[in-house]
Amino acid sequence: MPVTHLEMAPVSNTPLAARSTAERIVAVFNRCFSSPEGLNTRLCGGFSEPYYRPAGGQQGHHQVEFTLDYAASALHEVAHWCVAGEARRQLPDYGYWYAPDGRSAEQQAEFELVEVKPQALEWIFARACGLRFRVSADNLESGLGPSTSFKEAIWRQVQRYCAEGPNERASTFALALAGAFTQPDPLSGDVYQLRELS
Repeated sequence: MPVTHLEMAPVSNTPLAARSTAERIVAVFNRCFSSPEGLNTRLCGGFSEPYYRPAGGQQGHHQVEFTLDYAASALHEVAHWCVAGEARRQLPDYGYWYAPDGRSAEQQAEFELVEVKPQALEWIFARACGLRFRVSADNLESGLGPSTSFKEAIWRQVQRYCAEGPNERASTFALALAGAFTQPDPLSGDVYQLRELS
């Protein structure tokens, strides 16, 4: 199906190659999911903060928004969209409450618990684009980096996804990315090594 909508911010300080990668990711996502007959969802860059907007009002499509033109942000936000069930995809930002930077150790542990599946998918998507994946603790202010147990949980989840297959949306996107970026099968578990996350 043709790309029906490609939105990217026209102005950026990001190097051209990185912008081009983000644009290619947007094109792949929109080719897979933007048609009204499909999931009617578009991926759009150029935003100061990531956000998910369900269709409604004058917006006739669902919209996954990512930060500026960062490829990693695009892949991470798509991973959250892939994890969210149908009911959550009807809610702004999937109905989640977000604890900002500066979280306590307890809040950080809760963050890591809910981020395992999205970050595992993000790693698969990054591999499908030929990009390096970095675990995000998303808590720079408090100085708490990703824990060893968090990294291990992400690696184990990737292995499960490769063995059992992720959901249809995630599989479709991963394989479409690999095709567009001419990368090998991103759902082959033996290419993921825990040491890559250190």
